[in-house]
Amino acid sequence: MWDYTDKVMEFFYNPRNQGTITEKNEGEAITTGEVGSISCGDALRLHLKIDTATEIILDARFQTFGCASAIASSSALTELLVGKTLDEALSLTNKQIAEFLGGLPEEKMHCSVMGQEALEAAIFNYRGIPLDNHDDDEGALVCRCFGVSDARIRRIVSENGLTTAEQVTHYVKAGGGCGSCLTDIDDLIAEIVLEQETAVAAATKVIQSKTIPTTPLTNLQKITLIQQILEQEIKPMLAQDGGDVELFDIEGDLVKVILKGACGSCPSSTATLKMGIEARLQERISPTLTVIAV
Repeated sequence: MWDYTDKVMEFFYNPRNQGTITEKNEGEAITTGEVGSISCGDALRLHLKIDTATEIILDARFQTFGCASAIASSSALTELLVGKTLDEALSLTNKQIAEFLGGLPEEKMHCSVMGQEALEAAIFNYRGIPLDNHDDDEGALVCRCFGVSDARIRRIVSENGLTTAEQVTHYVKAGGGCGSCLTDIDDLIAEIVLEQETAVAAATKVIQSKTIPTTPLTNLQKITLIQQILEQEIKPMLAQDGGDVELFDIEGDLVKVILKGACGSCPSSTATLKMGIEARLQERISPTLTVIAV
């Protein structure tokens, strides 16, 4: 018997937003994302109604075949999506779906991953992006039993802080078939841990030296350094006025952040963004950085 939270059981017995979306008005679009396979034991079809002018999700519904955690995770996902823009929705992680439910047994975390992947599939469909162009499909196939690539394993390991092949199996099923790829998964985890340790060491060195890096940073090193400066230097300053900031994404020299708390509604948020956050990151990392709020 799995140790489910009360909220998981509530969303299992009384799922929200189950069904399809068939009606739309002018200026609205409906898109669907489908992942999993009934033959594998789990399948999810996610339907979104989108305001085409603002790209805000107006409605979200689901159809799923799976266990209690699959139903609860799918229902939770729909509750989290309504009102978000598509870009905001794409930043949703499987960890946030699980956290919304008060947690999931580790052996059932693949249900939260399935929700995140159905969301990406739905948005890709809406934007006309072929699913075979997804970043997770690039790279070598590691698990032939479940069709899982090394890119997908890397993303799941990094986003969830996984440290064992068994955990990877719980999250994306890789290694859960014949088991012949388990040593490859162990090797991938070791590579990722080494990359992260190197990035943290490089970021720490830059922070301690209080000088702009003289050698180009890898993308991982840049992300790590920005996160450290946000955590150690900028967030404490914003917290004094009830504000907060979260790194959303990085595209080259463009840094996207989410202003939270008092910063989200403050009339001086632009000054905070440019004179506080952007200026500090330019001073500490590179004068070519531009910071925007999303």
